[in-house]
Amino acid sequence: MLMLHKKVVNIHPLDVQGRLERGDSFTIVDVRENAEVKEGTIPGAKHIPLSRFTERYHEIDPQKETILVCRSGNRSHKACEFLMEMGYSNVKNMLGGMSAWNGEVTR
Repeated sequence: MLMLHKKVVNIHPLDVQGRLERGDSFTIVDVRENAEVKEGTIPGAKHIPLSRFTERYHEIDPQKETILVCRSGNRSHKACEFLMEMGYSNVKNMLGGMSAWNGEVTR
């Protein structure tokens, strides 16, 4: 059964940061392109560029909560919609993307 009209759930960057600090278990997937990721990404994030997403989305565990991140939140929203169409139910979009992220980054 396809969940076509299900709304993407958003999560605030501060909530993501707090959950990382508490050691909560979830996956972060950064869908920005290579040059953007070189500027810095959330520590531990998996990088799957949106341009390669349809061929690599199976690398994401459908049983695990996944938070998707891009620069502003638009591409990660699209990635969430795609994953939901593929049957993933536990995905969230980080509002504002890396532009709104004030936490630690790795380069």
